[in-house]
Amino acid sequence: MCGILFAQGKKINKNNFSTALECMHHRGPDATGYHVDNERYFGQKRLKILDLSDESNQPFYDSTKTSCIIFNGEIYNYRELAIKHNIHLRTSSDTELLIELYLLKGEAMLNELNGMFAFIIYNTITHDIFAARDRLGVKPLFYYHENDLLIFSSEVSSILSLTDSAEPDEIAIRQYKKLRGFYNNRTIYKKISQFPSASFSKNGKISKYWDVDFSPKEPPTDEELKELVESSIRYRLISDVSVGSFLSGGLDSSIVATLAHKPDTWTIGFEDNNEFEYARIVSEKIHSKHREIPISNKEFLEIAKFMIQKRKEPLCVPNEVLIYKMSLAVKEFNTVILCGEGADELFFGYDRIFRWANENKWDLRGFDQFYSYGKHQDDEILEDVLSPYTSRYTNAIDIVASFFQTAHLQNLLKRLDHSSMLASIEGREPFVDYRLIERMSGVPFDYKMKNGIVKDPLKRIFSDILPDEVVNRKKVGFPVNLKNVFAEYMPESTQDANFDVWFDFNLKTLFNS
Repeated sequence: MCGILFAQGKKINKNNFSTALECMHHRGPDATGYHVDNERYFGQKRLKILDLSDESNQPFYDSTKTSCIIFNGEIYNYRELAIKHNIHLRTSSDTELLIELYLLKGEAMLNELNGMFAFIIYNTITHDIFAARDRLGVKPLFYYHENDLLIFSSEVSSILSLTDSAEPDEIAIRQYKKLRGFYNNRTIYKKISQFPSASFSKNGKISKYWDVDFSPKEPPTDEELKELVESSIRYRLISDVSVGSFLSGGLDSSIVATLAHKPDTWTIGFEDNNEFEYARIVSEKIHSKHREIPISNKEFLEIAKFMIQKRKEPLCVPNEVLIYKMSLAVKEFNTVILCGEGADELFFGYDRIFRWANENKWDLRGFDQFYSYGKHQDDEILEDVLSPYTSRYTNAIDIVASFFQTAHLQNLLKRLDHSSMLASIEGREPFVDYRLIERMSGVPFDYKMKNGIVKDPLKRIFSDILPDEVVNRKKVGFPVNLKNVFAEYMPESTQDANFDVWFDFNLKTLFNS
């Protein structure tokens, strides 16, 4: 939906704040909002999705003009909440609902929201600052706090523009080179942190408002699960602009595209490495206007370098490049795009590591073997990254499931957000609806992989609307052959070290540019 920026401190002024806000122009090219109160600066770059009028531009003030909000995301159930709490809306925007509901209920309102969000609310009378982020961390929020300088931002580039905070975090680099992501709220920069998901901050004190419960649960009926999936997709169709669907031809994106009933579907691939055949089968069945976007090895590297230098962060997953190029094409026709992200974490789609975890006691070496991307050994990093899960659970399946549902998923959600928003479109993930996650967390392994069939519930329930070829195929998902991409860049002696070379390429591009 947008990019948001809040900053307070003696060194902040109108000029450097405006420059920092423009670093995120791609996140919201439709409108720019700016406000100063008591040396506190608020800014937003708006991508218009709901209520296309200027009345919903931000910063947005409540009806009493005593509080203002900057907000990135969507609240899918905002209309129901307005009715439930008898809130009269002057606009048709979820932004207005957010600020009015907060003034009515305080932080307790967070438990009622179904959506993806990161927002800052400021009270102009008490000068209280309230910040919050959605349950799974779908929408990004970064922060910097040193001496009198406090900054919240949708992207690290804006924080870097306002500070001398580009010192690399050596622990984060080790996390990245071992696990292709950042964990426990670290970023690549020592003084910039990720604001934790499912949390809020009031005047600097961070508190958690939600957590995933992995205690044992009975499986849902097919009817219950079907309705949950369909409801999650219906919510994510709420939009005043055109909606399309990514369609890789895999199970998850095919379910979403089929149930969405929207005309536009999109896929991407290399000439010699793609999933075009399966995506075509699905598009023909649902009669969508399907577009195949080509990409070359040379183009891949050029785009990757641009993305790294623009975002001021390394890319976690190679197919971020594919998502970005596809998003550029999508922007001509759709401003909102649906995808199948989150189903693999929820239904144990990464079957090798989930089978291992179900059949064995917890063992760091086993996790390292089945999960790590860097080939070197770094147990200190593994133990630190996994400590929130190993300290809470003892069974391997619970440790792995909770890690995937939160830490692993958050890196993939960040990939989608940054790659799509860089092209000024909004990605939405029905399988990350918190109701689905609450219902499916703790459900037995044998239900999710009945008779050894990966994601059996989804295949069984939706087999009547999907082609057999899609139901029975193996997971791929916008593949990238790094050996081909790095044919010239990668020395002959490291032809097997695909991800190690990928990590090295990213870090050199970032810090030597």
